[in-house]
Amino acid sequence: MVGLYLINRYWIRPVTSLSVKATEAAGNRVMAPEFSLTDIDGHKLDLADYRGKVVLLDFWATWCGPCRIEIPGFVELENRYRDQGLAVIGISLDDSVDPVGPFYKEFRMNYPVALGDNKLTALYGGIYAMPTTFLIGRDGRIYRKHLGASDVSVFEEEIKELLAAKGKEEVKGFQTYGRPASGEQVEVSTPAEVNSEVPGVDLTGLTRAQVEQYKKRLAGMKCDCGCGRNVLNCRKEDSSCQVSRKIAKDELAKSTKSKA
Repeated sequence: MVGLYLINRYWIRPVTSLSVKATEAAGNRVMAPEFSLTDIDGHKLDLADYRGKVVLLDFWATWCGPCRIEIPGFVELENRYRDQGLAVIGISLDDSVDPVGPFYKEFRMNYPVALGDNKLTALYGGIYAMPTTFLIGRDGRIYRKHLGASDVSVFEEEIKELLAAKGKEEVKGFQTYGRPASGEQVEVSTPAEVNSEVPGVDLTGLTRAQVEQYKKRLAGMKCDCGCGRNVLNCRKEDSSCQVSRKIAKDELAKSTKSKA
């Protein structure tokens, strides 16, 4: 795979093809975080309403070149597998809805699209590459994260596997296709982490005084990501930073352990 390219706030990856197949272990797949949005047509869009279906959840933007390559394939998949239980959902990460409507019509998109925000992307572990696509099984678990555009054949093979599971039990022996990329491990956040005073860290078990002490410690620690900020400010200004998130979580675990 060729190198990454930086456009706006997000990394962009080129297309990968159907080349490598691997079987993933069952039992450690996380549930897809639920969300409630309004799509660009004004309709309610709740992920909970899609339980029992296979969901392709795509984070994209109108200015993203690989997204423009990938989306026609999603239109094709929606047409081909809708009646078998597939539902494609698009989450635009454009700064406003203005360019999304014309794009939707130009590409003849046939599935719901809503505008995402920082809290939604944080729930899904932070979206820092475009496009980023999740495959969610009928049981609500995330089975695959695709970082960058993939050939439609990659998605189709994985979707067919998930559609074959008629119940809501976890799919055993799920096979992934395409060459895996760094960063494709699935990490999600809870609402408590997203809405925290230290984004990405659940502080619900702390008293008010403990929260203030913890924040003071983070403010005195330099983040190693190269941003030049302290850890607290890095979490507040760049919640997708995995470096400051790990430092903050490790510091919380250390202080919690010392008080035990």
